[in-house]
Amino acid sequence: MTVPDVAISNLRDVPYFADDIADRVWRAWWEPRGFPFGHIAELVAGSLGDHHIPLALVAHRGATFIGTASVIECDLEERPALRPWVAAVWVEPTFRGLGIGASIVRHAAEAALSTGVERVFLCALPQKRAFYERGGWHLDEKDVGESRLDVFSMRRS
Repeated sequence: MTVPDVAISNLRDVPYFADDIADRVWRAWWEPRGFPFGHIAELVAGSLGDHHIPLALVAHRGATFIGTASVIECDLEERPALRPWVAAVWVEPTFRGLGIGASIVRHAAEAALSTGVERVFLCALPQKRAFYERGGWHLDEKDVGESRLDVFSMRRS
Protein backbone atom coordinates (compact mmCIF):
# COMPACT_ATOMS: atom_id res chain seq x y z
CA MET A 1 0.00 0.00 0.00
CA THR A 2 1.25 3.48 -0.73
CA VAL A 3 0.28 6.79 0.77
CA PRO A 4 -0.56 9.55 -1.72
CA ASP A 5 1.70 12.58 -1.93
CA VAL A 6 4.57 11.05 0.05
CA ALA A 7 7.93 11.82 -1.52
CA ILE A 8 11.25 10.19 -0.74
CA SER A 9 14.04 12.72 -1.14
CA ASN A 10 17.76 12.86 -0.58
CA LEU A 11 18.44 15.00 2.48
CA ARG A 12 20.76 17.11 0.30
CA ASP A 13 17.65 18.28 -1.55
CA VAL A 14 15.61 18.96 1.61
CA PRO A 15 18.25 19.90 4.22
CA TYR A 16 15.66 21.48 6.50
CA PHE A 17 14.76 17.93 7.62
CA ALA A 18 18.23 17.33 9.14
CA ASP A 19 17.09 18.28 12.65
CA ASP A 20 14.03 15.99 12.39
CA ILE A 21 16.23 13.06 11.38
CA ALA A 22 18.77 13.72 14.12
CA ASP A 23 16.02 14.06 16.72
CA ARG A 24 14.25 10.80 15.82
CA VAL A 25 17.46 8.77 15.45
CA TRP A 26 18.88 10.17 18.69
CA ARG A 27 15.70 9.52 20.69
CA ALA A 28 15.22 6.01 19.29
CA TRP A 29 18.75 4.62 19.64
CA TRP A 30 21.25 6.99 21.17
CA GLU A 31 19.61 9.03 23.94
CA PRO A 32 18.87 5.88 26.00
CA ARG A 33 22.59 5.03 25.81
CA GLY A 34 23.70 8.48 26.97
CA PHE A 35 25.00 9.85 23.66
CA PRO A 36 24.69 13.63 23.23
CA PHE A 37 22.28 14.92 20.61
CA GLY A 38 25.04 17.03 19.04
CA HIS A 39 27.00 13.93 18.08
CA ILE A 40 24.05 12.52 16.14
CA ALA A 41 23.31 15.91 14.57
CA GLU A 42 26.92 15.98 13.28
CA LEU A 43 26.56 12.50 11.79
CA VAL A 44 23.35 13.53 10.03
CA ALA A 45 25.03 16.71 8.77
CA GLY A 46 27.67 14.47 7.19
CA SER A 47 24.95 13.29 4.79
CA LEU A 48 24.74 16.78 3.31
CA GLY A 49 28.15 16.50 1.65
CA ASP A 50 28.86 15.74 -1.99
CA HIS A 51 29.56 11.98 -1.76
CA HIS A 52 27.68 8.70 -2.11
CA ILE A 53 28.00 7.60 1.52
CA PRO A 54 26.81 8.66 4.04
CA LEU A 55 23.41 9.35 2.58
CA ALA A 56 20.15 10.14 4.34
CA LEU A 57 16.74 9.77 2.72
CA VAL A 58 13.61 11.49 3.93
CA ALA A 59 10.00 10.44 3.45
CA HIS A 60 7.85 13.55 3.60
CA ARG A 61 4.63 15.14 2.51
CA GLY A 62 5.59 18.68 1.66
CA ALA A 63 7.21 20.07 4.80
CA THR A 64 5.85 17.27 7.01
CA PHE A 65 8.51 14.79 8.12
CA ILE A 66 7.31 11.18 7.85
CA GLY A 67 10.40 8.98 8.03
CA THR A 68 14.01 8.37 7.23
CA ALA A 69 16.64 5.78 6.38
CA SER A 70 20.37 6.23 5.91
CA VAL A 71 23.19 4.53 4.10
CA ILE A 72 26.39 4.47 6.16
CA GLU A 73 29.74 2.72 5.96
CA CYS A 74 29.32 0.49 9.02
CA ASP A 75 26.51 -0.03 11.51
CA LEU A 76 27.71 -2.98 13.55
CA GLU A 77 31.06 -2.93 15.31
CA GLU A 78 31.02 -6.74 15.50
CA ARG A 79 31.08 -6.86 11.66
CA PRO A 80 33.47 -4.07 10.58
CA ALA A 81 34.30 -5.70 7.24
CA LEU A 82 30.71 -5.60 6.04
CA ARG A 83 30.00 -2.41 4.09
CA PRO A 84 27.80 -0.42 3.37
CA TRP A 85 24.73 -0.55 5.63
CA VAL A 86 21.16 0.70 5.55
CA ALA A 87 20.62 2.13 9.02
CA ALA A 88 18.56 4.47 11.19
CA VAL A 89 15.22 3.46 9.70
CA TRP A 90 12.44 5.47 11.29
CA VAL A 91 8.80 6.12 10.42
CA GLU A 92 6.62 8.42 12.48
CA PRO A 93 4.14 6.31 14.50
CA THR A 94 1.06 7.77 12.80
CA PHE A 95 2.40 6.67 9.39
CA ARG A 96 3.45 3.12 10.29
CA GLY A 97 1.83 0.15 8.60
CA LEU A 98 1.27 2.03 5.33
CA GLY A 99 4.28 0.74 3.38
CA ILE A 100 6.39 3.86 3.87
CA GLY A 101 9.09 2.05 5.85
CA ALA A 102 9.42 -0.65 3.21
CA SER A 103 9.62 1.97 0.48
CA ILE A 104 12.28 4.09 2.15
CA VAL A 105 14.37 1.01 3.02
CA ARG A 106 14.15 -0.15 -0.60
CA HIS A 107 15.24 3.29 -1.83
CA ALA A 108 18.19 3.28 0.59
CA ALA A 109 19.27 -0.21 -0.50
CA GLU A 110 19.04 0.79 -4.17
CA ALA A 111 21.11 3.92 -3.48
CA ALA A 112 23.80 1.84 -1.77
CA LEU A 113 23.85 -0.77 -4.53
CA SER A 114 24.03 1.92 -7.20
CA THR A 115 27.52 2.79 -5.91
CA GLY A 116 28.75 -0.49 -7.42
CA VAL A 117 28.95 -2.68 -4.33
CA GLU A 118 27.69 -6.24 -4.64
CA ARG A 119 25.79 -6.29 -1.32
CA VAL A 120 24.34 -3.95 1.23
CA PHE A 121 23.74 -4.90 4.85
CA LEU A 122 21.23 -4.11 7.57
CA CYS A 123 20.89 -5.12 11.21
CA ALA A 124 17.70 -5.23 13.23
CA LEU A 125 16.12 -6.69 16.30
CA PRO A 126 14.64 -10.17 15.74
CA GLN A 127 11.10 -8.74 16.09
CA LYS A 128 11.66 -6.93 12.76
CA ARG A 129 12.81 -10.06 10.91
CA ALA A 130 9.56 -10.67 8.99
CA PHE A 131 9.41 -7.02 7.88
CA TYR A 132 12.87 -7.15 6.32
CA GLU A 133 12.42 -10.61 4.81
CA ARG A 134 9.19 -9.42 3.12
CA GLY A 135 11.26 -6.57 1.68
CA GLY A 136 13.67 -8.97 -0.02
CA TRP A 137 16.42 -9.00 2.59
CA HIS A 138 18.27 -12.27 3.22
CA LEU A 139 18.86 -13.24 6.85
CA ASP A 140 22.61 -13.95 7.14
CA GLU A 141 23.11 -14.20 10.91
CA LYS A 142 21.12 -14.23 14.13
CA ASP A 143 22.00 -13.25 17.68
CA VAL A 144 24.92 -10.92 16.85
CA GLY A 145 26.46 -8.73 19.52
CA GLU A 146 25.21 -7.49 22.84
CA SER A 147 21.85 -6.50 21.35
CA ARG A 148 21.45 -9.97 19.76
CA LEU A 149 20.70 -8.51 16.34
CA ASP A 150 19.82 -10.16 13.07
CA VAL A 151 22.14 -9.31 10.15
CA PHE A 152 20.59 -9.14 6.69
CA SER A 153 21.97 -8.53 3.23
CA MET A 154 20.62 -7.65 -0.18
CA ARG A 155 22.53 -8.35 -3.39
CA ARG A 156 22.63 -6.29 -6.53
CA SER A 157 20.35 -7.85 -9.13
